Amino acid sequence: MKKVLKALLCLLAVLLLTAAGYVVYVFTSYYRIGDHLSLAVEQGTENASLETGTTYKAVTYNIGFGAYTPDFTFFMDGGKSSWAKSKESVIETVGGAIGLLAEEDPDLMLIEEVDFDSTRSYHVDQLAMLREAFPDRDLVFAVNYDSPFLMYPFTQPHGKSRSGIAMFSRFDVSEAERRSLPISESVSKLVDLDRCYSVSRLPVQNGKELIVYTVHLSAYGHSDAVREGQKRMLMEDMKEEYDAGNYVICGGDWNHELRETEADSAFGWAQPFPREYVPEGFDFAPDLLPKEERDALADTCRNCDVPYEPSNEVFTVDGFMISDNVRIVEYHTIDTQYLWSDHNPVKLIFELAD
Repeated sequence: MKKVLKALLCLLAVLLLTAAGYVVYVFTSYYRIGDHLSLAVEQGTENASLETGTTYKAVTYNIGFGAYTPDFTFFMDGGKSSWAKSKESVIETVGGAIGLLAEEDPDLMLIEEVDFDSTRSYHVDQLAMLREAFPDRDLVFAVNYDSPFLMYPFTQPHGKSRSGIAMFSRFDVSEAERRSLPISESVSKLVDLDRCYSVSRLPVQNGKELIVYTVHLSAYGHSDAVREGQKRMLMEDMKEEYDAGNYVICGGDWNHELRETEADSAFGWAQPFPREYVPEGFDFAPDLLPKEERDALADTCRNCDVPYEPSNEVFTVDGFMISDNVRIVEYHTIDTQYLWSDHNPVKLIFELAD
């Protein structure tokens, strides 16, 4: 009995030391990327400046790190999986999203959840796939997730993640910047993304600039203070550019319900975006549509607790906000029935006013 007890105590000591070592590893590996970080612009386009009175197309698409086939469920939504099905599935799914984008052929592409070296997506470099597919565009990429190896969930540890948000432009991007959003200061920061948005400057022939914001705000029940801080920071930044005389387009995954309605517990994590945060001179693009067009817009995100069916819980969390010197020509959700992601892409056709 003494030998058995001694062996059990030794095993317990090893487990405790391993756990303590892992905790030290996670905490010492954690860091936040700095604010006001200049981003490299990978030059690809031969086009020069934008023009006023000319029609352009922008598409935003959260590609869900290549994991979300229609039957995929995610553990943070109450589903089962932490990783994509397989490396082959990731390549096929990202390839499908790329094919859709190529068919739309937009002038601006704002793409979220682009993994480039993550356990959950079998280390498929999705940024390289996008870069290869669209070599004739300028590219701005901002990392917003660079986590140590996470051991949760225990049945399929999420592992190490490296991911970001990309903006591709058919027109010249003169410079770009990464802005770090407020996040939780509690232990939960270890499993959250390093939230940020990118700011890309595109010259316009009249001497002004089109400022393109690519966003991916917080989800999964973060504190009201964090979500409020993110909204206020983003809105104040955009208003400053508008007051300087520039054009502003902000698109991406807002992780807020964008339909104009009252907050309600039925919305769960995707609470409606309060319109009182929207600064003067700005609107969510759907709010500017006639009611019948607005009501006809397809949803943009499915809850991933169960495989996709048309009757599943869905939200509208992806889309564009624009300044009033940007005119809507058309605005649509591209209804893919969630074939390549847990999100649908959203398309904005617009003109810059004189």
